[in-house]
Amino acid sequence: MNKVRSDIRNIAIIAHVDHGKTTLVDAMLKQSGIFRVNEKVQERVLDSNELEREKGITIMSKNTAISYNGVRINIVDTPGHADFGGEVERILKMVDGVLLLVDAYEGPMPQTRFVLRKALGMNLKPIVVINKIDRKEARPNEVIDEIFDLFIELEASDEQLDFPVVYASGREGVAYYNLGDDSKDLRPLFETILNYIPAPQGDADAPFQLLISSIDYDDYVGRIAIGKIERGTISEGDRVVVCRKDGRIEPVKISSIQVFRGLKRLNVEKAEVGEIVCITGCEDITIGDTVCDAEHPEPLPFVDIEEPTISMQFLVNNSPFAGKEGAYVTSRHLRERLFKELETNLSLRVEETDSPDNFKVSGRGELHLSILIETMRREGYEFQVSKPEVITKYIDGVLCEPVEYVVIDVPEEYMGPVMEELGARKGEIVNIHPPNQGVVRLEFRVPSRGLIGFRSRFLTTTRGNGIMNHVFDGYEPYKGEIRSRDRGSLIASETGEAVPYGLYNAQERGTLFIGPGEMVYEGMVVGESNRVDDIVVNVCRKKHVTNMRAAGSDEALRLTPPKVLSLEECLEFIADDELIEVTPQHIRLRKKILNAELRAKEKKKDKMNT
Repeated sequence: MNKVRSDIRNIAIIAHVDHGKTTLVDAMLKQSGIFRVNEKVQERVLDSNELEREKGITIMSKNTAISYNGVRINIVDTPGHADFGGEVERILKMVDGVLLLVDAYEGPMPQTRFVLRKALGMNLKPIVVINKIDRKEARPNEVIDEIFDLFIELEASDEQLDFPVVYASGREGVAYYNLGDDSKDLRPLFETILNYIPAPQGDADAPFQLLISSIDYDDYVGRIAIGKIERGTISEGDRVVVCRKDGRIEPVKISSIQVFRGLKRLNVEKAEVGEIVCITGCEDITIGDTVCDAEHPEPLPFVDIEEPTISMQFLVNNSPFAGKEGAYVTSRHLRERLFKELETNLSLRVEETDSPDNFKVSGRGELHLSILIETMRREGYEFQVSKPEVITKYIDGVLCEPVEYVVIDVPEEYMGPVMEELGARKGEIVNIHPPNQGVVRLEFRVPSRGLIGFRSRFLTTTRGNGIMNHVFDGYEPYKGEIRSRDRGSLIASETGEAVPYGLYNAQERGTLFIGPGEMVYEGMVVGESNRVDDIVVNVCRKKHVTNMRAAGSDEALRLTPPKVLSLEECLEFIADDELIEVTPQHIRLRKKILNAELRAKEKKKDKMNT
């Protein structure tokens, strides 16, 4: 018989990146009494990952729980960036409703559309939270109209269209039922969750069934599987079976059960239907598996994760500096680490190639893959990666490519140059919103390959005043040739240490990426050329010593500060014949063929073949 767990609510917070999800959860935790009065708590407490704190975005989903009026509210804080949509999709399987958080000024953005479409498709009940209403330029009434239009566009049901609205400031820790109300805390938000989000229900006496939606790891207990109990009851020491996605069934014994309490996990002896739990004892369990009663092995269907759109080659480092800086440098190390990532990173694909030193890695976007690269680098891995390429496929016999929905907010004076730039990249204008305080919103559909390398160009075009967001929007017939980088590289001619004299002469040819004292090798990219073609330069060249001393010849050479590229900027910059060398200490650009003569021969051969 179905039992309603009125003492539990399971919700996910979904929103576009930087609309304040994690800050709002901070306030909810503090006001629910999770922390001691005198306890010092860091901001964005759920962003525990070092990269998350640096970039100011949520990458991995996080579970927490608060208590309000005797009801435990299990909360999942999900990523807001489109490249981590795989995290959002599987987390929604654990909840019965969502808080759709929208910035009171920016309104619905591409990722809002993406996550809302998923939530509505899974028939989850939404609560709309208009956040950051304390912003000076906030326009909450217009934003609500835009949200309603988005619900209609995504074909929401009549019941879903009847969504409650709460106004909030996560930073101030206050929420209101209506604009102009008086409030000192988040009580209106808590009450709305209790009154509107359905309580989980199921048969506590039915055979046990738990779908694994997330995986964690602990050095003492090993793999920790996280999911919501769909039916039945589980106790510590129970013997159950794991139903694999590939059809295999394996018996296991439950070592421990934990539930969430604030930021901590609490050991319990048993748990019932509707609970979000962590279980241990299942060594090889992975996301998408179902833990079942041993007598009733009935796997649950798992959400289809959308396919990757971009791929790269991950290669063993073979540069002249290989093995000098990394702890893990062999093909075995690289292979084990990439395949381990597949256990928790559902949107990722790893394929072996003809070469044991080369792996094809596919993901949801440049940021998705760059986070993996940066994480591995910090873990001590040393390797090389190629230029990102979009994944094309044939649909009904027609070659199709991934397309992104792009939203750009830009001052009016830059509107023309941005439209011209995206037009050259096969972008199609979808919508132009009237200027708001001098800022116009442009909406495009652009081939994913047209956006590779565009962000830095966009920031230059708008002088840093533009904001761009985009999300995968399906496949369309191939759009034709798109121009690539219009400048060549400055390439080191020999191995050695870069010196001021050599750099001074090289900087006349373009923009340098390195400074004095840096070690370089032949074929390493040390800058961007002023011309379309590559230029070989000798940055190690020292001034010829003579007995003659001209007046002023010993004055210090004036060097322009180098342009130091981030990993993301390197991914945008590199050409088809270049690689990025990634080590714990350095990120270097290089030619695939290091020797200048061999490069010239290869280029000549390519011309003859075309």
